[in-house]
Amino acid sequence: MSRAGLDKNPREVAEMFDGVAKGYDLTNSVMTLGFDRRWREWTRKVLDAKAGEKILDLAAGTAVSTVEFGSAGAWCVAADFSLGMLRSGARRPVPKIAADALHLPFASGVFDAATVSFGLRNFQGTVDALREMARVVRPGGRLVICELSKPSWKPLRQLYNNVALRALPVIARPVASNSDAYSYLAESIRDWHDQRTLAELIAEAGWEDVAWMNLTGGMAALHRATKPA
Repeated sequence: MSRAGLDKNPREVAEMFDGVAKGYDLTNSVMTLGFDRRWREWTRKVLDAKAGEKILDLAAGTAVSTVEFGSAGAWCVAADFSLGMLRSGARRPVPKIAADALHLPFASGVFDAATVSFGLRNFQGTVDALREMARVVRPGGRLVICELSKPSWKPLRQLYNNVALRALPVIARPVASNSDAYSYLAESIRDWHDQRTLAELIAEAGWEDVAWMNLTGGMAALHRATKPA
């Protein structure tokens, strides 16, 4: 599978990510000019994982973020439905599990927080995935989503959509193991919700106190919420 379609068939998406697992982290840094590291740092700060907490990092890929979330002593598990991505992160010392975001293999209320970095838009059923995350998080627990989004300033939004996203497959070609998959990436970003709409979907899924913060002019955004106590 060279790339998935916007219907986001789970098997196709998993196969596509298996195909880009080699060199995935380097490709992301090249494509974002290093901003991905800054966005992950903001995610870590907003998540604010404490020692002894249990954190679910969903769509964790190679577990780069999972390791960072656990730096303060939290117990963090990396979950992803791409075995290729998990294998690529095998050297990272965190527990890893293959998991379907819509049918998580965890008991209800076992995590203090759930987080997804740049993976929510790949799920087939955004609200269903958000509800499933709410199921496995304890009452009063937290949700933090970091996702590519819509620049808030119109000139930047036009430049982003008409130049940067069109250039993604070309930029990825020298370093990506499957540059065709980055055509899907660009299309999935264009097709994704804006910040307010995603906040409404999070609330629809049963979370409360939903808020968001733009990163880098809205090219990415952080959404946070709380499970009702």
